[in-house]
Amino acid sequence: MEFPVDLIVPELKTALHSHACAVLVAEPGAGKTTRVPLALMNEVWLTGKRIVMLEPRRLAARAAAKRMADTLGQAVGDSVGYTVRLERKVSAKTRIEVVTEGILTRRLQHDPELADTGLLIFDEFHERSLDGDLGLALALDVQRGLRDDLKILVMSATLDSERLSQHLNSAPVISTTGRMFPVGVTHLEKTTRFTLADDTVKAVTRALRDVRGSLLVFLPGEGEIRRVEDMLLKSVAETIDVRPLYGAMSLADQDAAIRPSHAGRRKIVLATTIAETSLTIEGIEAVVDTGFKRAPRFDPASGMTSLDTVRVSQASATQRKGRAGRLGPGHCYRLWPEAETRALAPHDEPEIRSADLSGLALDMARWGVTRVDGLPWFEIPPRAAFAQAQDLLKRLGALNADHSITPHGRLMAELPLHPRLAHMVVAGKAMGVGQSAAEIAALLSERDGAARDASIDVEQRLLMLRGPAKERWKQAVRQIRDQASLKDDTAGISHGVLMGFAYPDRIGRKRGNRFQLSGGGGAVLPEHDSLNKSDWLAVATLDGATGDGKARLAAELSLQDIETHFADLITETNGVSWDVKANAVKAGLTRRLGAIILQEKPSPTIDPSLTASAMLEGVKLLSLKALPWSEAARGFQARVKFLKRVMAQSEFPDLSDEALATTLDQWLPDYLTGMLRRSDLERLDILSILQSLVPPELLRRIDTLAPRRMIVPGGGSYKIDYDVDGDPVLSVRLQEMFGMTSAPEVADGRARLKIVFLSPGGKPVAVTQSLETFWVGAYADVRKDMRGRYPKHSWPEDPTTAVAVAPRRLR
Repeated sequence: MEFPVDLIVPELKTALHSHACAVLVAEPGAGKTTRVPLALMNEVWLTGKRIVMLEPRRLAARAAAKRMADTLGQAVGDSVGYTVRLERKVSAKTRIEVVTEGILTRRLQHDPELADTGLLIFDEFHERSLDGDLGLALALDVQRGLRDDLKILVMSATLDSERLSQHLNSAPVISTTGRMFPVGVTHLEKTTRFTLADDTVKAVTRALRDVRGSLLVFLPGEGEIRRVEDMLLKSVAETIDVRPLYGAMSLADQDAAIRPSHAGRRKIVLATTIAETSLTIEGIEAVVDTGFKRAPRFDPASGMTSLDTVRVSQASATQRKGRAGRLGPGHCYRLWPEAETRALAPHDEPEIRSADLSGLALDMARWGVTRVDGLPWFEIPPRAAFAQAQDLLKRLGALNADHSITPHGRLMAELPLHPRLAHMVVAGKAMGVGQSAAEIAALLSERDGAARDASIDVEQRLLMLRGPAKERWKQAVRQIRDQASLKDDTAGISHGVLMGFAYPDRIGRKRGNRFQLSGGGGAVLPEHDSLNKSDWLAVATLDGATGDGKARLAAELSLQDIETHFADLITETNGVSWDVKANAVKAGLTRRLGAIILQEKPSPTIDPSLTASAMLEGVKLLSLKALPWSEAARGFQARVKFLKRVMAQSEFPDLSDEALATTLDQWLPDYLTGMLRRSDLERLDILSILQSLVPPELLRRIDTLAPRRMIVPGGGSYKIDYDVDGDPVLSVRLQEMFGMTSAPEVADGRARLKIVFLSPGGKPVAVTQSLETFWVGAYADVRKDMRGRYPKHSWPEDPTTAVAVAPRRLR
């Protein structure tokens, strides 16, 4: 059987023969994943070397290797093999090895030259996974510095090929269409997260009537899959198999989901994004797409990653639809109106923009790179998120002050774990509890499939996992034990202590019905969970990135554990500080674990010379609103802000609230000496303080450049409002301005007053900055409207020659 990609193989071979890199743009169904490696494996420049192809997902890697091996009539592990987390099937005969992306990073760390590899293929690069971006950056670094003979092929379906080509040193771009059968699309009524399961079952029931083959249903996550599965098992015929398919399943269960159905049977595969790309499921004739998926979102403010349910992109929706047209004509049922497709984002956001970068930063430090721009990135990681990742690694002891890797960090980087968990395992090994640390790390890495209402206590979850049916978790534990050279536990350290090593910022103390966390924020537990009786916890996972999240996995701690094992995180201050509850300065000894106060010993006396800094801390917490602002002070502030804005090359200081708040340390402390409580702030003269911030030579000019008041032709004196957007405003009764033919100017003619004309009753009737235009134009309409309402007042036909009316005559 010929695939579209077969037609461009000669062009691809020529490109790779003469260039170090190439880009293959191939639509879904072109056969690029399973045909290209086989077509290239016998090229002369690959003599004695193998092809390593990267896939974003374990299931796709294993399926691609099997498809290629079947094409050659061989078993997996002969000419074609694969390496994924927890499983490896390769041999000395292997010429093509399919790996998941993180595998390449660890392989490069051990063997930067990749001496046995001649070609790296990055498949489905348009998915822009974090590991994929890092792997390509490291591979290019190797190619440019160590292996100019290493070839790199990037394959994608929907990426900006020109930009990618330029990044790869003007690499040639080869394109081919896909081999897709026609797929019809039916748009159904819009579903929501709250009706998703019911609406999905209705759509599946309809699809089962409309088509004769099997169905692939895309759902956001495991929870929705289980709910839909339970509903379908009660309603579909016995000849229909319902097969879940998601990342945390055992490999055997994943294989069962993608295997062809037995003769006379159909199946419904309930899948996450795991089935979007690089995977052909036999027998699928129709797709039901809910339009939702789970996406990890890292919150820099809390340092936590949450899985959010979000709408898919247009590219993802197209990929999902295409699953129904791989082996024959198909149909796609979308659970949203057709018009909403145009409102979807064109592409998924690259993971590098929103992910936790601590693992990436550790890999870079191990590579010898400490600057975020130190690698040839396709897209440089966000600098703020990278700096935060480096700070976490320093707290975990993985990086030195100069961001270079420590011996402890090198041990952490050897483990295929998040840096937090790797630190826990390395520290646990040193303390004689490496086995327990490995079990917790495997639990947090692999997930245990426990029900949402299961106990969140790590002790209980580990007891469940040690049963006979949790082979995947046991396999992960064995892998960690082997890679970290762990032995059986010899010490009696609690699981809470180990989890505290991984999450020192999530040590929590019971405060009412919540736990205050050492890193800020809080956690709440399920109402009936036994851990609610604990005084201290170490929390591993939370739902919600900010505020009080729901704890999903935690372990009990004791205060003695904290004093013994986290002493280096406890700080002591002996002096004065601000008491938030009392809104006053307090003195004494304070011991803290991050945001948690462990102990306070008050002092009966307070040294007045030390109070200013504590009062300043209080003002920062209370904000500038706590200061006694007078009308005169606000008016002066507005005038200076106006002059700074309109005067060219102005030397006037920035007196905005934002600027004053950020420079409190510079201008306020001298005025706080001797103050002890919030009420003492009432003694401050804010106008005088603000005036002291303006250089004397400028202060003398303010009344001329921006006068506070203006005397109008009628004799009244009125305040000019500078606290506005744009030019300052003068509000005055219209009759008081007769005879004035041009609006007054301020700031040496750089701004003209905006005049708000008021009726005799004080209501706005017109606004102008051009009196000459107003008097000959809009005034006639105002006069016509106002004469009837205020017949006793003056409404001359020619206001430019009329005598202005004094304010007392308008009352």
